[in-house]
Amino acid sequence: MTILAERTINHWIAAGFGSGWLPKAPGTWGSLACLLPAWFILVWTGVAGLLVASGLVLVIGCMVCAIVLPTLADKDPGWIVIDEWAGQWLCLGLLVPFIGDGLISFLIAFIAFRLFDIFKPWPVSWAEAAGPPWWSIMADDVLAGLLGALVVIAGIQLIGL
Repeated sequence: MTILAERTINHWIAAGFGSGWLPKAPGTWGSLACLLPAWFILVWTGVAGLLVASGLVLVIGCMVCAIVLPTLADKDPGWIVIDEWAGQWLCLGLLVPFIGDGLISFLIAFIAFRLFDIFKPWPVSWAEAAGPPWWSIMADDVLAGLLGALVVIAGIQLIGL
């Protein structure tokens, strides 16, 4: 996709509202870009709202990926970062009840999610190849968010915080 006119609203959503088109490390940019909207969602609707929003982004992400991917040669282009939004929001939403909603919580959730998303340990690596591309793009990041949160929660439980 080289011509701006080829970008539709579906491309814009798939690109995490443009954050995936930033240079270098689009997944990191997408994960960072979603934190401000996550904060607003938390303030206005609480943890439940953020978890619901993560689920909605998962559904919307699957739909836009199913529309956009058939038009592309690459079946998992780096600029598609709506999956980072769903996974990052899930990770943060699961962690907030345990570590609060302050800036440090956002940092911990960001690091936990990115580590699982970048290194893709099993079962994240399995989810990345499971099913059609519109699903696997989304599934591995949602699983990375879930596992990132569970590891942090387990660590908190182990050290007794």
